[in-house]
Amino acid sequence: MSDYGEGRYEYREWLMIIVIGAGPAGLAAAEAASRNGSEVALIDSASRLGGQYWRHRSQVSGYRSNRADQLFAKVRGAASITYISEATVWSIEREGELIRVNYLQGGSESSLTAEKLILATGAYDRSLPFPGWDQPGSMTPGAAQAMLKGSGVLVGKRVVVAGTGPFLLPVATGLAESGAEIVGLYEANSAIRWLLSLHALLLNPGKFAEIFYYGNLLKRFKISLKFNRAVSSFADGSATVSHINSHFMVKSQREKIVHTDVVAVGWGFLPDLTLGGIVGCAQRVDSHGTTIFAVDGEQRSSVENVWIAGGATGIGGADLSLIEGEIAGLSASSQSISPSMRFTRFRKQIFANALKRSYPIADGWQRWPQESTTICRCEEVTINEIRESVTELGAEDSRTAKLFTRAGMGLCQGRVCSRNVSEIVAGLTHCSVSDGERIASSNRPIASPISLGLLGDGKK
Repeated sequence: MSDYGEGRYEYREWLMIIVIGAGPAGLAAAEAASRNGSEVALIDSASRLGGQYWRHRSQVSGYRSNRADQLFAKVRGAASITYISEATVWSIEREGELIRVNYLQGGSESSLTAEKLILATGAYDRSLPFPGWDQPGSMTPGAAQAMLKGSGVLVGKRVVVAGTGPFLLPVATGLAESGAEIVGLYEANSAIRWLLSLHALLLNPGKFAEIFYYGNLLKRFKISLKFNRAVSSFADGSATVSHINSHFMVKSQREKIVHTDVVAVGWGFLPDLTLGGIVGCAQRVDSHGTTIFAVDGEQRSSVENVWIAGGATGIGGADLSLIEGEIAGLSASSQSISPSMRFTRFRKQIFANALKRSYPIADGWQRWPQESTTICRCEEVTINEIRESVTELGAEDSRTAKLFTRAGMGLCQGRVCSRNVSEIVAGLTHCSVSDGERIASSNRPIASPISLGLLGDGKK
C-alpha cells in the first residue's frame, strides 16, 4: 500500500475504484476490491486506519481488536491500494462516465477521478437535548472514545456514561481501563426488551462472547449498569439522573444527583448521508424513522457505479459493516459473491434489526428541555423559540420552523439538530414526520466547509 499522505504515492489522476471511509466497511471494501489487482484509492479524514470504531492507539485495548489488526495488515500489504489520509472530501462530481472526488488535504484542494465509487462514510452520535447538554463537561460517548483512542486523552476522572444502545459498554469499560472512575452507567431502555429478539442472538452466537467480555469488565471495575435511567440535566459538575418509563417520561419522584467531571450521553447513531446525497443516491426511511440509503443485494446504490456499505445503509455494528464492505468491494471489482457471504449478511441484518427494537427512542424526551434549553447549538436556538414558531407564527412543518428560527442553518448544517427539530414540531402540530421531510433534513449541499480561496486556485 502506498500512502499519499507520506509522499510515497506516484500521482495518477485516474483510478479504477475510490473508497471513501477507512472504518470497518471501507477497509473491507478496499481489501476485497484489491484481490484481483484493481487499483484502489482509500480516502479518510483521520491520520490512522480504523474509523471511529477501530481507531485504537497501541495502548488502548478493545474487544477482539485482532480483527482490525488482520484487516490492517491485508490493506497495508496490498500494492494496489493507495491510502490518502487526513483528507476531507467536500464534494463529488460526475465527469461523463467517470466520478471526480474533491478533497481537502494539508491546506490544499485536490481531486481524484475513478470509474467506480464505494461510500463507507459510517455514522455519528445522535444527541437529545436536555438542560446542560451544551455545557462544558457534556459530550457524546463517541467524542469521549475518539479522544481516548485517537489521542490518549482521558476526558475526566469521574465520568457518567448514559443514553441507550450497546455502544455505552465499550465506552464505559474503555474509560475505566484507562483510569477513569465510572460513577454511573445508565441505559434508558429496559433489559427485558432483548427477550423479544432472542432469535437474533441465536443466529449470531458470537455476540454471547461479546456480552460475556463486557460483563466481566463491568464486574472487574465494579460498574453497575442501571436500566430505565437517563441524565435529565447537568450543571456545575452535577448530573440529575431520573428514572424513566418506556415512553421516556420522567418519574419525578425518583431522581438522584451524581457528582461527576463529565457526562457522556448518546442515543445511538445517525447515518452520515452527506456524500451519497450529493451524488444523488436514492434514500428511504426505515421502520424507526431513520433515513438510510437504498441498496441492492450487491450494495449497489441507485446511481450507476456507486456502491454504499456500512452505517449509511443502516446502523448495524462492525460485523455487518465488514460483510457489507466486502460484498461492495467484490461487486465493484467484478468479482463473484458467494451464497455464504450473502447468508452472513442476512444474519447480521437480523441482529441489526434486533438492535433497533431493543433500543428505541420514545417521544417523551421532548419534555426534558426547559424553555431556555438550546436545541440548535450553532444558531443558539432554544426550544421555546421553536415552540413559538409553531404556536405564534403558524409553522406547520419543520422546514417552516427552521426558516423562522434558523435552526439547522449553522456550521453543522443540521447534522445534530435537524431530526430533533422535526420531531419537536411534529409533536406540537400533532402530526407525524413525513418520509420526505426526514430525507430532506438529512441532506446538505456540501459535505464540508471550504474557503472561496481554495475553490479559486486550490491554494491557501
